[in-house]
Amino acid sequence: MARKFFVGGNWKCNGTIDDVKKIVTMLNETEVPSEDIVEVVVSPPFVFLPLVKALLRSDFAIAAQNCWVRRGGAFTGEISAEMLVNLGIPWVILGHSERRSLLGESNDFVADKVGYALSQGLMVIACVGETLEQREAGSTMDVVAAQTKAITEKITHWTNIVLAYEPVWAIGTGKVATPAQAQEVHVGLRKWLSEYVSSEVASSTRIIYGGSVNAANCKELAAQPDVDGFLVGGASLKPEFVEIIKSATVKSSD
Repeated sequence: MARKFFVGGNWKCNGTIDDVKKIVTMLNETEVPSEDIVEVVVSPPFVFLPLVKALLRSDFAIAAQNCWVRRGGAFTGEISAEMLVNLGIPWVILGHSERRSLLGESNDFVADKVGYALSQGLMVIACVGETLEQREAGSTMDVVAAQTKAITEKITHWTNIVLAYEPVWAIGTGKVATPAQAQEVHVGLRKWLSEYVSSEVASSTRIIYGGSVNAANCKELAAQPDVDGFLVGGASLKPEFVEIIKSATVKSSD
């Protein structure tokens, strides 16, 4: 079965109420390929989740940018998976490189989060990716395999996971992995899943690319056979996000 193209928009720590309303209005008014062709998920900051949920078109889904590793309680400043479920938020982004690097989230901690979020009924965009130093040392596949292995050990089903390959050196830097570089890692991850999980999981799991994706490079990236979509940062706050969503037609016309 063909993997449905997936485009996520990670708004990160940006925006005011007015900004959010403008972005949502832009998204609501645009014409994009149907839900059969592309799945679109946007991820506003926590404080805007209810607002976006109330205003956003029904064929676009919403993700939180993070959640706590276990049930809620005395964890000041954290948001639990149960709270997201209670709000009717279906998706969460976990293990983003900014949280790994800036907040010291380890492979095991991220994996625990993924396992717990899934157990509460959330769908997860799980992020993996290497730093520039790791790429230059030739250890890209070792790094992303270790990150994926940690997740594998904490879960039993892959149905509700999208893997996002995000080379850290390409996030917010304007540098982009070439289509060939992205394809190489995606196919490597798929081979790893086939060997260590199952061929079924390897063929059905969507592996999306994140790292300075924009309107100019999205079609060429989308044309790669193992790139199943994108997790978009800065460009998801701009009108060009619509062009990135439309790049899904590259796949549907194959």
